[in-house]
Amino acid sequence: QVQLVESGGDLVQAGGSLRLSCAASGTTLSGNIVGWYRQVPGKQREQSELVAYISRGGGTNYRDSVKGRFTISRDNARNTVYLQMNSLKPEDTAVYYCYATVGVKNYWGQGTQVTVSS
Repeated sequence: QVQLVESGGDLVQAGGSLRLSCAASGTTLSGNIVGWYRQVPGKQREQSELVAYISRGGGTNYRDSVKGRFTISRDNARNTVYLQMNSLKPEDTAVYYCYATVGVKNYWGQGTQVTVSS
């Protein structure tokens, strides 16, 4: 059974930094697509934004609004994916969800709240 557990969400002032973690069990993240979505306030879960992901080949991709500020990485030894978020802005406030695509199935974490105050 695949499980993803996020941590690291917090309340932070604008300009600050946070690092989100997503620890996986039941599967190996290496070689699979892993990444982060976020659900901003007022939007439904189905309208979540793709923030960043690591492709099966290891390439990284980011939505334009976070390029240069966020960095996604994976620690294969810990089977964990990270999202380092710097220069946070109030519009980054959201519930952040980790996901993994293993074969043709998608798996999701429970979400972690990030709140950025102005």
